[in-house]
Amino acid sequence: MRHFLTLRDYSADEILEIIELSIDIKTKLKNGTLDKSLKDKTLAMIFEKSSTRTRVSFETGIYQLGGHGLFLSSRDIHLGKGEPIKDTARVISSMCDMIMIRTYQHSTIEEFAAYSKVSVINGLTDSFHPVQLLADYMTLVEHNHTKNLQVAYIGDGNNMAHSWMMLCAKLGFTLHIATPEGYEPDQQIVTEAKELALQSGAVIEFFSNPRDAVRNSTVVTTDTWTSMGQESERDERIRSFAGYMIDAQMMSLADDDALFLHCLPAYRGLEVSDEVLEGAQSVVFDEAENRLHVQKGLMVWLNSKT
Repeated sequence: MRHFLTLRDYSADEILEIIELSIDIKTKLKNGTLDKSLKDKTLAMIFEKSSTRTRVSFETGIYQLGGHGLFLSSRDIHLGKGEPIKDTARVISSMCDMIMIRTYQHSTIEEFAAYSKVSVINGLTDSFHPVQLLADYMTLVEHNHTKNLQVAYIGDGNNMAHSWMMLCAKLGFTLHIATPEGYEPDQQIVTEAKELALQSGAVIEFFSNPRDAVRNSTVVTTDTWTSMGQESERDERIRSFAGYMIDAQMMSLADDDALFLHCLPAYRGLEVSDEVLEGAQSVVFDEAENRLHVQKGLMVWLNSKT
């Protein structure tokens, strides 16, 4: 049995195998054939953090695979509040075939997985968002955009920055990260990623000037400056991130054929301009749709390991 908590736990071959499987499942769907690999299986979906894309993609995905999704919000269960996490994990995993959790602290999902009898998928934590990175890379594969890959991540050193570092370290491409002072990625995760990068030949570099990070990149990506739970910091963050918006001028510094990615939701006029988000280089909505397909591939892959 395998869990999917962070890309750190997966080899390059396994990551690419999941993406290849996901593309195959997507192709069959587009041709009118539904893969029913998870017929009569139940996916418990635990949400401490709400989400549009995560709920719709997992619930639709398990349905298309022939199974059933059980939505459990923070109002339905109180993960770690009253009943210990380990007890919740043992009970739910005795009744369901797979579990997806979207929560705050990464330690919560790690403890849950340690006591679960079935595979646990990280739908997002404050530290990592690995399913999003699978969708991102799948999108680049579909657009034949993985050769000589140089990614510029501009913005907050958050779970998306951490996940890009892990994907880069595993697959061996170049990653430039630009963050304002005080918003850098977690240093422990930086150290882990750089150690992994030594094995793959990946290059991970950090910049204070976003323009330097974007220059000659083949992919430019960003994320919201204010994540869920940080609402009280919004005004301060907007001031701190001045000059970090991906606009047409910033994109012009990248490769002529560079693509723009954003995990959504996007706040136009803050981290990205409307012109870029709606522009010819943006593949944001292909990327969003691929959350459905890559999570189906991931669930089928995990099920094959039980």
